[in-house]
Amino acid sequence: MGDPTVEDDVYHVRILADSLSPANVRLVTFEATYPRIIHAEFMTHRVFSRNAASSRAIPVDKLIKRVQEHPVRPVYWGKNQKGMQAEEELSDEQRQQAEAVWIEARDAAISFANRLREIGVHKQIANRLIEPWMPITIIWTATEFGNFFNLRCHKAAQPEIRKLADMAADLYYSHDPRPVDYDEWHLPLIQEDEWGLDVELLKKLSTARCARVSYLTHSGTRDHGEDLRLHDQLQEAGHMSPFEHVATPLKEPWAYLDSAFCGNFRGWKQYRKFLPNENRPEFDHPANKAERVQL
Repeated sequence: MGDPTVEDDVYHVRILADSLSPANVRLVTFEATYPRIIHAEFMTHRVFSRNAASSRAIPVDKLIKRVQEHPVRPVYWGKNQKGMQAEEELSDEQRQQAEAVWIEARDAAISFANRLREIGVHKQIANRLIEPWMPITIIWTATEFGNFFNLRCHKAAQPEIRKLADMAADLYYSHDPRPVDYDEWHLPLIQEDEWGLDVELLKKLSTARCARVSYLTHSGTRDHGEDLRLHDQLQEAGHMSPFEHVATPLKEPWAYLDSAFCGNFRGWKQYRKFLPNENRPEFDHPANKAERVQL
């Protein structure tokens, strides 16, 4: 069965992995594409483990083509008023005028991004100018979704994040999780023909793909060697967030305690928590060295 998905030309949400522990705790990994303008709001939900495709790494030409063909637009053109919510929408004529201005601003931003590129400015700077019209693709994993759905599937939420939350909730409540036993693993982005491989290899492949937000390499191929190299580079550099999407059920007696959190997951232990030095609390700054010498 294919991954359950809902989408349009900007928004795309699908379930990559949906697992149920022996203690009946559900762990779900979503892939989502949504307007970058709501990414800061999404990031306030701290129980989520997340990795996102970076506009720093994507060529300017590719992003320009994307915002030309499928630019992000507001889903609701609210009329200006006091407060954070626009209770009334613009008239049809006003909305058409507003949409024209929105696209005119996009075209101007594209022009300035091109000028920076022609000067020789790196894409990590030039791409920033067109971000309001760009979508962003992320992978996010969690055991706790209730607060997110309550806050964002709500009329008071910004319409763009409400649309994302509604799409995710529709999938979440219509999809059946896969039972995962103790010593088995939740493994996003592992493909059907790979499930017979050694589980230690699968954990590494899944981690690398979550970091890349794709089971394909940046050159568009599936390459176990590249996945393993990326896994090792991430671990060596201490970039640990991709290691959070891969997890195994907590064993008894902790499994059946509602308060049994490991990291930001309830009832599950992340691959990250099995690794030495998964958190580096001290930064070896020269000033710290000098202070320690004096002490």
